[in-house]
Amino acid sequence: MSERIPMSAPDITEEDVQVVAEVVRSGRLALGPKAEEFEKRIAEYVGVKHAVAVSSGTAALHLIVKALGIGPGDEVLVPSFTFVASANVILYEGAKPVFVDIEPDTYNLDVEDLEQKITRRTKAIIVVDVFGHPAEWDEILKIAGKYNLKVIDDSCEALGAEYKGKKLGQFGDAAAFAFYPNKQMTTGEGGIIVTNNAEIARLCRSLRNQGRGEMGAWLEHERLGYNYRMTEMSAALGVSQLRRIEELLAKRERVAQIYTARLSHWDLVRPPVVRPYVRMSWFVYVVTLKEGLDRNTVMAAMAKESIPTRGYFEPVHLQPYIRATLGTKEGMLPVTESTAKRTIALPFHGNMSETEVDQVLEALAAAIQMG
Repeated sequence: MSERIPMSAPDITEEDVQVVAEVVRSGRLALGPKAEEFEKRIAEYVGVKHAVAVSSGTAALHLIVKALGIGPGDEVLVPSFTFVASANVILYEGAKPVFVDIEPDTYNLDVEDLEQKITRRTKAIIVVDVFGHPAEWDEILKIAGKYNLKVIDDSCEALGAEYKGKKLGQFGDAAAFAFYPNKQMTTGEGGIIVTNNAEIARLCRSLRNQGRGEMGAWLEHERLGYNYRMTEMSAALGVSQLRRIEELLAKRERVAQIYTARLSHWDLVRPPVVRPYVRMSWFVYVVTLKEGLDRNTVMAAMAKESIPTRGYFEPVHLQPYIRATLGTKEGMLPVTESTAKRTIALPFHGNMSETEVDQVLEALAAAIQMG
């Protein structure tokens, strides 16, 4: 194979480059108009009243947790089949993550297990729209209402996704999106909080800027805060990328459809499941191996053919520091644990060619014979 296929790749145009260069030349590199414009445009796109740009998706989730007053003594329900940040932000505030199992098809939160894990200490749910597939929002919000729980949407992988015709970011008390270079659109590093709650937005604006108040003096701090601000360069890139968001989503959808069509007749590999009433926003393309196949053997064989892959995800409740902190162990979440041993993210980005997809699948087929 003459040229290595990348695991992921941002879709950057010359216009993207120019808008960032203009900001650099302007000398206004932080706390400027581009961040405000990006917030306004994201809020309009998602369909909410407020957006607060920050330095990462993790920062966005952390500030939502803090703005909701979650802290020591509180429990927060969260999936284990997710990126560690979904649980870390709970630990940052001294609260306890309680891990919930997942559905065996979409890999989103299992609503039955969710309700069973609620105790008198449960204060909130962090819902993850995993891989860009919306969670079962009707059921989740019904449970949250029944037990008076706060709801945070970790939609960091799902910008542009829709649940029953409604864009993600409109569900729960607040939502977070992320813009790392492997996401649907990128700001380099960066994230954003979206909400219809003016008080959450106000607190998050203060918390991202060292706890300063909106009307206070520059060195006057109303509360403990952080430096979670987004730079003007990142925001400018975000504004430019957002203009093309539907094009970017369509390009990724095209590649996903090629993969799925090719895999439709395979017996040992299952392509992603997409429910008919959602709009998937393709973040990664994750396949599931049949029981009995060894994922690590398959991935190693593909690596020898210069095809990169990733194991998505390693369960958070089995991470060494979580085991040490919370005493979690194998056997707690059977669907999560089985799924994690069999899921592989294949190379995926919006500019992949059919030839590249075929090269990946040719290597996967050969690797399965070894697995």
